[in-house]
Amino acid sequence: MFKSHKPGSDDAWEGIVEDKSRGMVDGANMYHFIKLRRADGQSMKVRIDRGLWKSIAIGDRIVKEPGSGPAKA
Repeated sequence: MFKSHKPGSDDAWEGIVEDKSRGMVDGANMYHFIKLRRADGQSMKVRIDRGLWKSIAIGDRIVKEPGSGPAKA
């Protein structure tokens, strides 16, 4: 099995997009991922929706606040 990487509703983070990818991890559904570099230097891989994935580019800043989804800053 795979780890979801889907942000929880109470999660909060922000970072710069380092990479974009997509794949059929479960063999049936297309998932869209970004790799972020946070201000503290850590990297994280996050699953996002298709619309946001298509609207961002490498180098864009993404913010996730508690109670909302990830958004381009």
